[in-house]
Amino acid sequence: MAETFKYAKIALKNGGDYTVNISVRIEIFKEGDVYVALSPELNISSFGETIEDAKASFKEALEAFIEECQEMGTLEDVLEESGFSKINNSWESRKPLVEENLALAM
Repeated sequence: MAETFKYAKIALKNGGDYTVNISVRIEIFKEGDVYVALSPELNISSFGETIEDAKASFKEALEAFIEECQEMGTLEDVLEESGFSKINNSWESRKPLVEENLALAM
């Protein structure tokens, strides 16, 4: 199950208000007793007891990641290196032309 999660706005710790529009693809899967939300492009993950809890926890992790990149002045570089493109006022992750599973037996 793969799902797109859109994160719309963050408030920086310095009291200013900075809007970041970013569309992030996340994968949600069950690992043991918890659900894990993972963004392969950004290498961010989080978990919860339900799918909704995993999404909420992921949102917090993404917000912390964005805030830290903003404070370091590296957000645009990190997003570009992770395959994101700035379209108008939003960052969009690359969309694969083909997505499939590949099995290899050696």
